[in-house]
Amino acid sequence: MKRWLIGIIVLALIGAGGYAAYAAGLFNRPASVDDNQTGTTAELAANPGAAAVTETLSAEARIEADGRVVPVQNAELGFTRSGVLETIFVQEGDQVEVGQILARLNGAQQQVAMAKAQADLQRAEARLNELTAGPRAQEIAVAQATLSAAQARYDRLAGAGLPGSIAAAEAALAGSQASLAKVLEGASDQQLIVAEAEIANARAALKQAQSAYNLVKWRNDIGALPESARLEQATINYEAAQARLDDLTRGASQADISGASAQVRGSQAQLEEIKTGMPADLAAADADVRAAQAQLDLLLAGTRPEIITAAEADVAAATAALQQALITMAETELRAPFAGEIAQVNQTIGEQVTPGTTLIRLANLSQWQIETEDLTELSVVGILPNTPVSITFDAIPDLELPGKVRYVRPIGSDNRGDIVYTVIVEPERVDSRLLWNMTAVVAFAPNN
Repeated sequence: MKRWLIGIIVLALIGAGGYAAYAAGLFNRPASVDDNQTGTTAELAANPGAAAVTETLSAEARIEADGRVVPVQNAELGFTRSGVLETIFVQEGDQVEVGQILARLNGAQQQVAMAKAQADLQRAEARLNELTAGPRAQEIAVAQATLSAAQARYDRLAGAGLPGSIAAAEAALAGSQASLAKVLEGASDQQLIVAEAEIANARAALKQAQSAYNLVKWRNDIGALPESARLEQATINYEAAQARLDDLTRGASQADISGASAQVRGSQAQLEEIKTGMPADLAAADADVRAAQAQLDLLLAGTRPEIITAAEADVAAATAALQQALITMAETELRAPFAGEIAQVNQTIGEQVTPGTTLIRLANLSQWQIETEDLTELSVVGILPNTPVSITFDAIPDLELPGKVRYVRPIGSDNRGDIVYTVIVEPERVDSRLLWNMTAVVAFAPNN
């Protein structure tokens, strides 16, 4: 019931109790009365009116607050994008499961965008697969056959014109190029391993010779002893092994590279000189060989890394675009975030939906809580979680539920000049007659 109604009833009870006390001569007897007592136990037992007053004052000593019945879990659901409401799959009173679709907007444009994003991703993935797969065996075979045919034609023309001259010059050029490549390549792994093994053996021998020398170095004739000669030889061997390793790891000198490059240029000049007097057919055959060789080398080398990196970036971009299209498509569907009952549906099919507008109110009506509305800052002090309460309802006078405080919201709000706080109260049991937003009165135990 409302607090003003309680006040009227309290005043009526006080008047009735006072009249009964006066009629019984209670006021003619001296008594000690404080804020919470109206007489002794014997007097109260002898005077029912005084007992009523005492009960009323005791009730007044409690803290009471108006409240409303609300579900423990509820949500106002709406779309995050605008559109035309195409379908509503539920009605008020329906029970739904978590993730169940509740309503859908017209998503024709989103479907087209998603299909395009899927096609773009497939195209990007196919291009990347093509680049990383490398040439097919048939393509390499064709390139090799083309090179062989071009080489055979060239050899036939070269043999008929200048027998042996061009072939010898080409062989010399190939040898010079191989020598240059060897110089630029440096020492092989096997040579380095052998050199490192030699220096390790020399180091061990030097250590052994040094140990033997240390045992006799105090003698005056140390220079004539074999230990001295062995130490000197071990030192020389170690330094030689170290020099060989340093030479291998240092690589070719600029002089070596220059010499090998000069040999290549000389061989190339000699070959060009021989070819100067070639017929036009031989020059064309030579060009065909070079082109066929270049094509084969290009196939065998595979795709350049930067092209593959660019293709991978295209796949990543297409994947992101598809994910965005899927998100946009999902935004045309409204789904239940939890299981519960459809409490309210606010729009009809065909209406324009704006973002942020509540379309459906969903609640779990299997469990209720009471939220107070007018508990002032003076009354809220001392009310803590698990404080026992008694809950009555204006619409159900015969119902009184015990409960406890679950949570006190720490932020107050202004209510016509008063700062009021919301206290969340949890009933110990549920009554089937309770409905959302029913008014209630919450009586808190007196503060100690």
